[in-house]
Amino acid sequence: MTYPDTYVDVLVIGAGPTGLGAAKRLNQLGEASWLLLDSSETPGGLASTDITREGFLYDVGGHVIFSHYKYFDDCLNEALPREDDWYTHQRISYVRCKNLWVPYPFQNNISMLPKDDQVSCMNGMIDAALEARVSNKKPQNFDEWIVRMMGEGIADLFMRPYNFKVWAVPTTKMQCEWLGERVAAPDLKTVTKNVILQKTAGNWGPNATFRFPAHGGTGGIWIAVADTLPKGNLRLGAKGTVERVDAESKTVTLKDGKTIGYGRLVSTMAVDSLAEKMGDKELVSLTKALFYSTTHVVGIGLRGVRPKNIGDKCWLYFPEDDCPFYRATIFSNYSPNNQPQASVKLPTIRRADGTEQNSHEPEEGPYWSLMMEISESSMKPINEERIIEDTIKGCINTSLISGDAEIVSTYHRRFDHGYPTPTLERDDALKQLLPKLQAKGIYSRGRFGSWKYEVGNQDHSFMLGVEAVDNILHGATELTLNYPDFVNSRANVERSLVEGKAVLSTFSAHQGAGKLGERA
Repeated sequence: MTYPDTYVDVLVIGAGPTGLGAAKRLNQLGEASWLLLDSSETPGGLASTDITREGFLYDVGGHVIFSHYKYFDDCLNEALPREDDWYTHQRISYVRCKNLWVPYPFQNNISMLPKDDQVSCMNGMIDAALEARVSNKKPQNFDEWIVRMMGEGIADLFMRPYNFKVWAVPTTKMQCEWLGERVAAPDLKTVTKNVILQKTAGNWGPNATFRFPAHGGTGGIWIAVADTLPKGNLRLGAKGTVERVDAESKTVTLKDGKTIGYGRLVSTMAVDSLAEKMGDKELVSLTKALFYSTTHVVGIGLRGVRPKNIGDKCWLYFPEDDCPFYRATIFSNYSPNNQPQASVKLPTIRRADGTEQNSHEPEEGPYWSLMMEISESSMKPINEERIIEDTIKGCINTSLISGDAEIVSTYHRRFDHGYPTPTLERDDALKQLLPKLQAKGIYSRGRFGSWKYEVGNQDHSFMLGVEAVDNILHGATELTLNYPDFVNSRANVERSLVEGKAVLSTFSAHQGAGKLGERA
């Protein structure tokens, strides 16, 4: 028998929010030996932040901090405890449609549209309301849900084209069980009133108020969380790169050839990658039913004062085909440290319309930045060679920047696994995959570990790791994984930690009711 070089009770793969949540809980309880591995030198995973050579920061997509869990809040406040570690923002978001900025959520603010489009949307909403009163059949996919809730007018103008740009699959191929609090269902009476009075609806959703770190972007949060853990329990970079997982011998082989034995494994790598590293043909076959889109993040650093039409906006949605991106974030609005200070001198690379500068001598700022997200899949291919050029052109088309805007920095990064798509086939595959892995002592958790977008935010992901550890050590229920509607149905699910066990204060009232998975 060959013995591993190291043995731990619980091995954690991945130093993103899920892996750090598991490590934080293991360290707090102190009841098991543990080790955290990650192939990157810097913690953060899909919640990390890059910095360009010019000094512009860009997150891996549009991340902000809002929470359903007190435990999550407490851990972040421990890592970044000072008041000036954070900026708190009121979300200011719009949809670009018909050359107008329509306040988010679009379906509640059709009063801002041209009259013909208002009529089309209202007719669709009335038809949908009448159908909902007599129908005894639930929507079978996301497209049917959209039409049932909002009607054909809003579906055609916004929901179908926008969601295809996000997910890179048609809405007919997506389920609707994942929606929860993520899509606002319009109230017909309120929308009618606002159309007649030409008023807009107020802010909606769990991220109407959000926090953002003052320094280091979103990745700075997770670096700070990792810094609260003992360094000897973290193996990052080449020495933390996993080459193979042997579920039979409960051994992980690293890139340097060393082996680690474990009692239980919490894996946050994409479950399709995990199955490949296990060499398990049955599991690999099951993962073929899981669909994902690739995300491209494109950043543009600009000199000058941001335009008046941009102002204090946070992020913006783009359903139309005059730009390749589905969302743009005015990243410089989140923190003044997301871009170089005004005193820094940078040369102008180009004007937005492609014309060259007369002089490339470095000049001072001020500076501001945009961060765009573009999806890709087999159903929605893109021209990666032109992605920066097409994005800049799209920014001009949508009035984000003018043709003579001075661009001082550009950024592009491709993330192969961007969004775990809630397709019609997803749940059947997960119902087989996750239990089979757990029967082998492997807890596959996280945005792509458990493949559930509805619990894929940073707070959800962190708690997936925490709850996996509570289940391993104490047999506690993994609420976030198993009951997404329940954890999403409250603005802040209160969690307390009593004698090392996770206790949900409102959970006992629902036990045995048989409706835990339904939206409250």
